Amino acid sequence: MFVTGGVVSSLGKGIAAASLAAILEARGLRVTMMKLDPYINVDPGTMSPFQHGEVYVTDDGAETDLDLGHYERFIRVRLSRRHSVTTGRIYENVIRKERRGDYLGGTVQVIPHITDEIRRCIDDATAGADVGLVEIGGTVGDIESLPFLEAIRQIRTERGPENAQFMHLTLVPFIAAAGELKTKPTQHSVKELRSIGIQPDILLCRSEQPLPDGERRKIALFTNVPEKAVISAIDLDNIYKIPMWLHAQGLDKIVVERLGLSGKAKAEADLSEWEAVVDAAEHPVDDVTIAVVGKYVDHQDAYKSLAEALKHGGLRQRTRVRLKWMESSDVEKDGGKALEGVDGILVPGGFGDRGFEGKVMTARYAREHQVPYFGICYGMQAAVVDYARHVLNLPDANSTENDKRSEHPVIGLITEWRTATGDVERRSEESDLGGTMRLGLQDQRVKPGTLAHKLYGKDVVGERHRHRYEFNNRYRTQLEDAGLVISAKSMDDLLVEMVELPQSTHPWFLACQAHPEFLSTPRDGHPLFVGFIRAAREHKAGGRLLKEASA
Repeated sequence: MFVTGGVVSSLGKGIAAASLAAILEARGLRVTMMKLDPYINVDPGTMSPFQHGEVYVTDDGAETDLDLGHYERFIRVRLSRRHSVTTGRIYENVIRKERRGDYLGGTVQVIPHITDEIRRCIDDATAGADVGLVEIGGTVGDIESLPFLEAIRQIRTERGPENAQFMHLTLVPFIAAAGELKTKPTQHSVKELRSIGIQPDILLCRSEQPLPDGERRKIALFTNVPEKAVISAIDLDNIYKIPMWLHAQGLDKIVVERLGLSGKAKAEADLSEWEAVVDAAEHPVDDVTIAVVGKYVDHQDAYKSLAEALKHGGLRQRTRVRLKWMESSDVEKDGGKALEGVDGILVPGGFGDRGFEGKVMTARYAREHQVPYFGICYGMQAAVVDYARHVLNLPDANSTENDKRSEHPVIGLITEWRTATGDVERRSEESDLGGTMRLGLQDQRVKPGTLAHKLYGKDVVGERHRHRYEFNNRYRTQLEDAGLVISAKSMDDLLVEMVELPQSTHPWFLACQAHPEFLSTPRDGHPLFVGFIRAAREHKAGGRLLKEASA
């Protein structure tokens, strides 16, 4: 099932495709998903968060588009680097083959060599599934997307409609001055697709309000799409309502019938889990305010999985989570005054020295004011630096990412504090940043009796990583003697994975080097986020009791 978009970008192809996948999964089908991105970067790993948004990480360490996060949140499938392919990767693969002589000296061209490589990647990523939903990034009419569109046109031509269907997402804008919906943009978008040989089988029409029957018939007439396959995709206040909305219009029935899967699929989709998610969101029994102190809060797509994971943590206990986005550089200016009154504080990942001192100040504020604190990646490193400076009394403590000449580098590249024999070596000025990135799912051993162990309920857990700098083992003993608890380490005991404060000194203070937000889903949540939101609720309740007592 190929999903394309037209008229404008950011219409929600990824969420629409993931919602369809969720319904098909609820009908008992094996579903997988894939994203084809038209940019020439090999992957988004080196792209600016301000421009691209979040870099999502899979179990096998692939740095991918944030849409893969939507996919994994909507269906219970763990994706890999095979499921995120860019133009850059396609060309890289083809050039490597050409250099190796695989084309026997032939002229390498977009057709057939580039399109063949795209088709190979599609077949590889969707093998073994009943339905593979393949999202083509960009907007129809963009020159960058043409090789992908040509490849899927070839697949449809060779394999027939029973093996390849096209779903096109377009915009039906409401013109307030005229007081009506306009179908012309959709007509032109379909015309653009048909000019390159692709006739949509299904149209998803994004609009502010449900598509009236008259407009639906008009779109069907001018686009040569059956009226029942013109689906209204309205703006909803909760993305997890979308599977129910699309199911109510029979989208999954159309897909199952056209792909000849009626014999495999259940007669009806069991969407009870999604109904429970929506019910929890719409009927909360409590609410909390969480301060998210980061470096890219003006572009919140950079923290997409994080924001969703916090909401998931609330769903598990019918709590509405309100996010207070704060620039860490602003905390440096106001000394943490803006943090007053929040129920919990989360410091997420990031790179570079800008705003790092604000993150350190935030960790200190949470520690000293007994506010629940959750540090992730850079947020853990900031917490360690704060503890080293203000509890261990090492005022020069820092990360070598920000101060290579710090006398107390409590955070550094592993090559800076460990040699092959385990001896300490002086830090190199020329570290290979790309080569030192720790990526993907890695197991860690959780220390019994700790808050982390209580939350997970397991001795060994796996979490996804994306970082370069590590807790410096030279300072393990000093920091532990000063009261910092190392609650999880890598399986070889080399790397510190989690730190926390004893609950005898702080109600809830935990920080991890990994990115647990990548494994959180609305139906299941994640134990660390569920625990954090529960602690925020307790902190809020405690504050309310204090106010009542003083009154």
